[in-house]
Parts: sequence; structure tokens; C-alpha cells
Amino acid sequence: MSSAPEIQALAEAPGYHARRTLPLRVEAMRQLRRRRTLLMGGVLAALPFILIIAFAVGGTPGGGDGGGPDGGGSRINLMDVATQSAANFAATCLFVSAGFLLVVPVALFCGDTVASEASWSSLRYLLAAPVPRARLLWSKLVVALGFSLAAMVLLPLVALGAGAVAYGWGPLRLPTGGELGTSDTVPRLALVVAFIFVSQLVTAGLAFWLSTRTDAPLGAVGGAVGLTIVGNVLDAVTALGTWREFLPAHWQFAWADALQPELEWGGMVKGAAVSVTYALILFAFAFRGFSRKDIVS
Repeated sequence: MSSAPEIQALAEAPGYHARRTLPLRVEAMRQLRRRRTLLMGGVLAALPFILIIAFAVGGTPGGGDGGGPDGGGSRINLMDVATQSAANFAATCLFVSAGFLLVVPVALFCGDTVASEASWSSLRYLLAAPVPRARLLWSKLVVALGFSLAAMVLLPLVALGAGAVAYGWGPLRLPTGGELGTSDTVPRLALVVAFIFVSQLVTAGLAFWLSTRTDAPLGAVGGAVGLTIVGNVLDAVTALGTWREFLPAHWQFAWADALQPELEWGGMVKGAAVSVTYALILFAFAFRGFSRKDIVS
């Protein structure tokens, strides 16, 4: 890595602007070309087709009373009405994947972004460009969150398209009775995706913070996923009582309130507040720790 005088000289060079280093489009293209990005996109795009095949082989779903949302909403089982329409099928895909599958791309994109540069021994060269540390983290974080959101949007979009072909277009029929009109379906599903993304900001914060602390990408990704699972386990301990409300996992299915005839905001607002609070703290730890870290790889 260049010495301090050399970096200072570069920083004072004509035309140099710290804000123009490592543009978002450059970082986005670098991440888009990564094999893990294409693989994760393929997995999410394939899930709706796997479910359609499963329903075709196993018959029409129904009759279950199994778990659904906990934090802030009625317990429903969207599997019972999964094949009623494309909207129902898209909601079911979100229902079966929100608890774990959608955690993986968030942890992967946010946990791999800085640690992978360190493992390739390219991080110090980026900083010697010179790219300010805060700028480097900001660019990587924004792109990682963007890809995480894209992954969450991809799943319901593919599900809507595949579901329209397999089951036809129609209103979203609720397992508790009633239905949402066709005009309300897409906005409600968009609200569901938005809440799931916000609820996953805690995983993003964990993964990003760990990514700045280790040179092992798998360690950052696995650590974030593992801690998220621990949160889910703790939320299942009913003996904790109201303390569970401080766990982000307690509100992960509060988006069920968006799939009621009358939209309810209480659970989603509480869940979003908890998730954003934890995420901001973790992002702050990442920026503070990285600013003082001795980069040797």
C-alpha cells in the first residue's frame, strides 16, 4: 500500500474528487459479473417453477393450519390458497421463502462485498487509488443493498408471471375469507416486498459489519445467517414474553397485515422500527471499525 505522502499527493492531483472514486455503476457491474450473483438469481427465479411442479405432482394444496405470521398479524396459511390465482401464488412464494431463503442473498451480497476484496488482496490497492475508506464502504453497501432488493423483487415478479400462466390472473383470495381486488393486489404485494426488505436490514447490517472484520467471505456470510437463525430460535422461546418484541425475528411475518381486507400498519411499523434501529447501529460499527483498521490485504 502506498505511503501517506504518496496518497496525499494523489489526493491533491488536478481533477481528483473523492466522491468520483469507485462509482456505483462500476461497483454494480463488478458485482453483477460475479458467479454467485448469477447463481443466486437463478435459484430465486427457479423457485416458482419448482413449486408449480410440486403442486402439479402433489395435488391442490389445502387443509393445513400450520404456522404463519406471528408478529402483528393473524396466523394464516397461504399454502391453502396458493393455486387460486397468480397473486396467491406470488404471495405463497414470499411466504415460504421470507423466513430463510431470502436471508441468504442479503447475507451473501452484504457479507461477501468487503471480505472478498481482502481475500483477493485487492482491498489495499483500491484504497491506494486513492479511494477514501468511507467512500469505498458506502459504494459497496449501496450496491449490496440494491442487489438484495433486486433479489426480493425478482422472486414475486417471476412468480406472478409463472402463476398467471399456470393458474390465471385474478384477485388475491385470503385463507381467512374474502379477497383483495385486482387493483389492490400489486400495491399490497409491493408493500410486502418492501417490508421484507426492511426486516432483512438487520441481516444486512450483521453481514456488512462482519465483512469489514474478517478476510473470510464465508465467515461473514455464515456468521450473519447463523445469528439470524439464533434470533428465530430465541423468538420461539415463549418464556421470554414481551422481550421477544425487541427481536427483529419476532416481526418478520408482520407483512401478513398487508394481506388483510383492511390494511393494518401496527405490526409492520413496530417491526420496521426495530430492524432499522439495529441496522443503523451495525452499519455505524462497520464504518467506525473499518476507518481505524490496518489494511494489510
